[in-house]
Amino acid sequence: MPEMPEVQGLVDFLGERAVGLIVTKATIANIAALKTYDPPLESLAGTRVARASRHGKFIDLTMDAGDHPLHLIFHLAKAGWLRWYEQLPATVIRPGKTPIALRVGFDDGSGFDLTEAGTKKSLAVYAARDPQDVSGIARLGPDPLGDGFGRDDLAALLEGRRTQIKGVLRDQSVIAGIGNAYSDEILHAAKMSPYALAATLGEGDITRLYDAMRATLTDAVAQASGRPPADLKDAKRRGMSVHGRRGEACPVCGDEVRSVFFADNSLEYCPTCQTGGKLLADRRLSRLLK
Repeated sequence: MPEMPEVQGLVDFLGERAVGLIVTKATIANIAALKTYDPPLESLAGTRVARASRHGKFIDLTMDAGDHPLHLIFHLAKAGWLRWYEQLPATVIRPGKTPIALRVGFDDGSGFDLTEAGTKKSLAVYAARDPQDVSGIARLGPDPLGDGFGRDDLAALLEGRRTQIKGVLRDQSVIAGIGNAYSDEILHAAKMSPYALAATLGEGDITRLYDAMRATLTDAVAQASGRPPADLKDAKRRGMSVHGRRGEACPVCGDEVRSVFFADNSLEYCPTCQTGGKLLADRRLSRLLK
């Protein structure tokens, strides 16, 4: 799943490549991906891209449409991606016969497709007058790299939450932009068990978690910066210390990276760095560890 660093990389790319261009087409190939009907998607044609920005994991292209700007907003979900073309293909998109969910063309001949792999389609596209009209954006928590988000703000968010810290970091209504992969990386950097309860973290734990979060995400954003969309996924994988590295050696201590499997994903961690050498059990089967 694309998370904040990759999404920011896409935003930076679109800011450099698409801003100033005029939209010539915005065609939906998977009608289920379009979550809005007013304004109609067709109203984007003829508007100029004014800027690209990010809200959590949502990408927002603001269109200059006179006195009332329009926004093309999309969320890539678990298996979506953006494919950029310097020359947009002329082939006709056949709904139901393609992984393409949306095709956008510009007046210089370039454009992009939003694609989604697999059968579970969750990619979402919105045409909106205001980003806050998108419910997923309206409920977002603070951006962890925002200038106004400090260590004490994190402490306030964690206070009283008797839920696992792994889940708290992934909850977009608490902190925006972090998903499964970077929550693994942050907790590894913080030397913290993913099963630790948020409300039980001490002052030193919170400071360590905050520092790890800022450092991990800042580094990942820097690694994504300036890369074209085609390179971002591989760059993400190469930058992981534990996520997706089950059975490999921890780069910090050399212990074997372990996994806990869930219904549709897994978490990875280092027992030596994070759990005092203990192996984590799936909470569906056991409550051996807090």
